[in-house]
Parts: sequence; structure tokens; C-alpha cells
Amino acid sequence: MYKVLYYSMTGNTKKLAMAIADEIGAEAESIKSLTTLPDAEVVFLGSGNYGNKPGEDMSKFIEKNDLSGRKFALFGTSGSGEGNEVRAMSEALRQKGAVVLGSYYCKGRAFLVINMGHPGKEDLEGVRKFAREMIKSN
Repeated sequence: MYKVLYYSMTGNTKKLAMAIADEIGAEAESIKSLTTLPDAEVVFLGSGNYGNKPGEDMSKFIEKNDLSGRKFALFGTSGSGEGNEVRAMSEALRQKGAVVLGSYYCKGRAFLVINMGHPGKEDLEGVRKFAREMIKSN
């Protein structure tokens, strides 16, 4: 069983989460509605980039949960920062004993005009391919 969890303020990361969920036959769920990490063989975990870090709610979610031995596939979007939020999540998860299987990053639209059209069709196809690869390699 797989879970897709995300934090998204602008909807960019939610688009990736929905594409992953559709690809693997799971539901995408915002971490805002969760207090604990649900059981799953692999958790797809995503956040947007907010000051070169994942969203504050995502950081708190990672910090308050027992992640030892849990497997994660990370994804993220950013108007700028080139995936720094994914690297920060990866580091935080590993410090808590989690296993990071891989990650996917793409540009996201920011401030109405930066990276317009992202995440777009190619980005969504890319994240679907990433999801398939994570399932296959696990």
C-alpha cells in the first residue's frame, strides 16, 4: 500500500501529488488534515519551496512523527530554488532514520508570471514516470 501526502500553498505541488496518486492508484492527501503518518509501504511526500525549505507545516509534520525505517519518495515544486525544499526534506527524514528512495523536482508557477505553465504536461508526465520507477524499485 502506498500513500501520497503533500503540502501546497499555491496548488503546484498538489498537481504533482494528484498525478502520482492517479498513476499508482492511491489518494493524495494534504498533511494539513493529518496528525500522524499513516501506515504505508512507501510514502510519496511533497512540498513546495518556501524560502529554500519545505513549508513550515511539512517541517513540523516531519519533526513530530516517528520515521525510523519508513520509506519515502520525495517530490517538490519551486518558483525558484532548484529543489532546495526536496534536499531539506531528504536531510530531515534521514536524520530521523527514514529511507529516501528518490526524489523528483520541477518548476512551479510563482507570483503569477514566473514559470508560467508549470507544472505543465511534461512535468506531470515526469512525475508519473518517477512514481512508476519508485514502485518498481521498491
